[in-house]
Amino acid sequence: MDLGFMNIIKNILGRIYLLYAFVLFIATMLVIIIPVWIISFFPEPLRARAIHPIFRLWMGVFMPLVFCPVFRKGKKNFKKGQQYVVVLNHNSMVDIPVASPWIPGPNKTLAKVEMSKTFVFGIIYRAGSILVDRKKESSRRESYNRMKETLDTGIHLCLYPEGTRNKTTEPLQAFFDGAFITAIKAQKPIMPGVIFNTGKILPHDKKFWARPMPVRIDFLEPIPTEGLTLSDAAALKDRVHKIMSTYYVANQNKGII
Repeated sequence: MDLGFMNIIKNILGRIYLLYAFVLFIATMLVIIIPVWIISFFPEPLRARAIHPIFRLWMGVFMPLVFCPVFRKGKKNFKKGQQYVVVLNHNSMVDIPVASPWIPGPNKTLAKVEMSKTFVFGIIYRAGSILVDRKKESSRRESYNRMKETLDTGIHLCLYPEGTRNKTTEPLQAFFDGAFITAIKAQKPIMPGVIFNTGKILPHDKKFWARPMPVRIDFLEPIPTEGLTLSDAAALKDRVHKIMSTYYVANQNKGII
């Protein structure tokens, strides 16, 4: 069959699939939006503890329905009663519904304040995230305090140290310092996590196109920060980057199980 014709069919199917996934996302979100809105009035950490199982149920239903089942490895690395700064690679918007729900236990992520202003979806962002206005230095400083408070109340943090989606040919982009400064200040361990296939589901170089694929999220051995000071942040960042990058390269073409 002609290659050009095959590409046309592939593009059409990819757009139909993305429309299907989008409609299903909105439909399932409307089911959980009322309980999430009610929980958003709860004080922390009760809010985070109440909302995590809802997000987990939501994505546990949605992801298989769009033919993107999520497989998790390394849950045993989370020790009961210990809070972690979970750092993840960031390849596409699919990372967001994969990451937080599959972290064992309630967690909060750092999100741009602009996302909280979107219709309906903003309720979810306000309920489950620590919001930061990156244009304001005062907001960025305050976000450090709120992240530490989150850890102190027994809730994990879920952070993307690359800052933005990786659109390069490198396994990971350079990391920013924030996650590692936060972990050292709170004296909480870093939990590296590596997500596979989300960049293939929603590639950055295609407009309004997606394809279904299984997703894997692997949690690696935690890295302690006890006794470290802020002068160690750069070395800690480089160490975690090397661990995650090496693991990603070694495992990106392996099967899900």
